[in-house]
Amino acid sequence: MKTLTNYWGQSKWWWVVLLVGIMTILSGFAYWLWPAIGFAISSQIFGWILVLGGIVQLCVSSGSDRPQGWGWWLVGGVIDLFIGFMLVRSVILSELVFPYFIAIVFLFWGLGAIFSSVGQRARRYWWLYLINGILLMVIGYFFLEAGYIQNMLMTSMLTSLAFIYWGFCICLLSYDIRPASHITRG
Repeated sequence: MKTLTNYWGQSKWWWVVLLVGIMTILSGFAYWLWPAIGFAISSQIFGWILVLGGIVQLCVSSGSDRPQGWGWWLVGGVIDLFIGFMLVRSVILSELVFPYFIAIVFLFWGLGAIFSSVGQRARRYWWLYLINGILLMVIGYFFLEAGYIQNMLMTSMLTSLAFIYWGFCICLLSYDIRPASHITRG
């Protein structure tokens, strides 16, 4: 049986994934420092980051050197593109459904990280991916709750923290998917 997400050390697109992570972190700090920008701007920024992230995931899954588990990247890219385009399409729509869209994204990536950790139990730090998956699912749950009670302050704070956390996760993932020839031991 093939592992679900065995993409470690196999993609030449790792640097693009790193750029997406850095942009996500910067967006999180910008929203943290300037919360008065508003809910609409954060949903637009998040929408464009999802569009970019979706394109990157589609590139990784469709490359000639696509690894085992490329289906997760393909499905994630399609979901990210769909949600991203829905967010940037209409400011009013994005303000109404922003917490729910973010919840879907975080729940999907949480499940992906949990399945990845189970499939990579032979690796030394597989349990970090398990913890990451659980934390991503908790963040997704908090977004569902914030959307349900329409607490914009809670959603704004969660958005900035989620951008920062998710950006760090993407940056760490980019180092895991770089080809082994780039790894130097010293």
